[in-house]
Amino acid sequence: MEALAARFARAIGRGAGTVFLSGDLGAGKTTFVRGLLKALGYRGLVKSPTYTLVETYSIGGRSIHHFDLYRLAGSDELEAIGIRDFVDGQTLCLIEWPERGAVGLLQPDLHLRIVLAGDQREIAITAYSGWGNAVLHRMSEDGHRVSLPETDR
Repeated sequence: MEALAARFARAIGRGAGTVFLSGDLGAGKTTFVRGLLKALGYRGLVKSPTYTLVETYSIGGRSIHHFDLYRLAGSDELEAIGIRDFVDGQTLCLIEWPERGAVGLLQPDLHLRIVLAGDQREIAITAYSGWGNAVLHRMSEDGHRVSLPETDR
């Protein structure tokens, strides 16, 4: 997961967008975020925001928000914490468990779906914007098999 996160970090560069991370407990969502933040240059402790809902990191003058929506009952709770203020097009937002409240409220640029298959992980990445498509394209140029959509969604 950390190696994939490092490749993802190279592909996003300093870009801003919203990334959904879905998968069962223990699938590697938080591990992916830790690897991504490390690859982007963060050197501090990366905590899971399960109880705080959001952790914000500053890396080189850039804000990255890491959400964990596992404990949410619905999108009304997200509205109450002001999620739209975080997802402003200027920051990178990483949202674990989007199905617990963000789906229907936010449109992701990218959606990573992680499925445990024995001792392996299968990861599907879907792009929903021009920025998302560009990230997938850069990942495929990095020598990794990535399925590119024909058009923006």
